[in-house]
Amino acid sequence: MKTITKFLGAACVVGLGLASTLASTTALAQEKIKIGVSIPAATHGWAGGLNYHAEQAEKRLEATYPNLDVIVVTANGAGEQANDLEDLVSVQNIDALVVLPFESDPLTVPVQQVKEAGKFVTVVDRGLSLPGIEDVYVAGNNPELGRVSGEYIKDRLDGKGKIVILRGIPTVIDEERVEGFMTAIEGSDIEVLDMKHANWNRDDGYEVMQDFLSRFPEIDAVWAQDDDIALGVIEAVKQADRTDELFIVGGAGMKDIIKRVMDGDELTPIDVLYPPSMIATAMDITAMKFVSNAAVEGRYILGATVVTQENAENFYFPDSPF
Repeated sequence: MKTITKFLGAACVVGLGLASTLASTTALAQEKIKIGVSIPAATHGWAGGLNYHAEQAEKRLEATYPNLDVIVVTANGAGEQANDLEDLVSVQNIDALVVLPFESDPLTVPVQQVKEAGKFVTVVDRGLSLPGIEDVYVAGNNPELGRVSGEYIKDRLDGKGKIVILRGIPTVIDEERVEGFMTAIEGSDIEVLDMKHANWNRDDGYEVMQDFLSRFPEIDAVWAQDDDIALGVIEAVKQADRTDELFIVGGAGMKDIIKRVMDGDELTPIDVLYPPSMIATAMDITAMKFVSNAAVEGRYILGATVVTQENAENFYFPDSPF
């Protein structure tokens, strides 16, 4: 009997140990992977679209992968965003970070500290000041946006005509777009009457276009580098009653412009994408790191898709603020 009792006692100990191990394994299996997403607040149109697509991607990813916990935080400035990153690591204990820096220079060290803490890092749109920090980089193609816009205007005008250009904010992004555009029309008889910064802003676009319209009696086409600018241009052209003499090419993928293209508006025949939905692309790629065995590290440069009446429905998000 003693032998049997000892055997049963040992079996119980083993059973309890196995149960404890299984419980521990189950608990580990149930622990969620946390992905922090840090983006600028919706301070202007494109950023509003960015926030919308981040929220939509958060819902979709968590519904598709129950083991993912996506935490989206927004910031009104670089300092606030740096604090958010610290909180995501020290308090939320994230496994990965998706970040669109408010500004490149002030966020480089904070993002580097996240990486040094052993987190997987995906940077979106605005690159950091130091290369090689991030595991994944996702961005639109600024030179291509300019080139595609220039090619369309050149072809539409059969290589000759008078145009005006409304630039963005004086930044590398603006310079890359303009350089791509000018390269596209090089060698043609397209005359650039003038170009001015309109700061990716509707009101500035309106004022700059008013000036152009008052100074140039003949304008065949307008390149408004951004859709916020384009809305201001449209208003100025309508007020001047010159809608029949020119067309406008914008860029980014704002729903108001996409709807005009979809409806066949002759004033805005196309749009060129620089999609705020790139944040969803970045979130999807980051998620794949943890839910599959796919290699995801690298650079993802999105195409500058031309939106026409035929394909506009694919890029129309009526619920988005942008």
